[in-house]
Amino acid sequence: MTEIKDNSLQNYLDTLASKSATPGGGSAAALMGAQAAALTSMVCNLTIGKPKYAEIETEMLDLLEKSETLREKLTNMIKADIEVFNRLMTTYGLPKDTDDEKTARSAAIQLVLKDATDVPLACAKACAEIITLSRCAAEKGSVAVVSDAGVAVMSGYAALKSAALNVYINAASLKDREFADAKIAELTAILDNAEIASQEIYELVKSRL
Repeated sequence: MTEIKDNSLQNYLDTLASKSATPGGGSAAALMGAQAAALTSMVCNLTIGKPKYAEIETEMLDLLEKSETLREKLTNMIKADIEVFNRLMTTYGLPKDTDDEKTARSAAIQLVLKDATDVPLACAKACAEIITLSRCAAEKGSVAVVSDAGVAVMSGYAALKSAALNVYINAASLKDREFADAKIAELTAILDNAEIASQEIYELVKSRL
């Protein structure tokens, strides 16, 4: 089966709009994050090699390497989200006719729900990293493409907030409240820092236009 990332954009959007449960919001969040990383890379690529920005070329090359690493990670998360959702649906379909079956089914669901919480949380962390990287692109990248750094930070923030919703919905179904509360606390810290940073970077971009 062809991976989502290898399909055309039209096929992806058609599937996203269909009655199919996957891809869904989690995959869309990962894609938005990957786009943010790609835009950060774009700013780097259009700054590197320009005499005007020769003094920061080494920094831009380092930034490019980091953004490309995150782009690959987030692109792979599109599939990861689909896979964990499918696993969850499989566990919900387990037999529950006897008490033993109900117990086994419940345990299996709870186990996968932990993974279904961790996957979007990992996406949120990666998106927060992209937001951080976009600041450097916005501050030092070529002024000709600084608006693209702005789109990068906004895409990264939208992706982060979107991934957060998937953390919340899965964590809410967990019986292990200690695990769930720890994940929510971790997410809250990420969101608080990213909200401030995103607004600062957005204003920085506007100041350079």
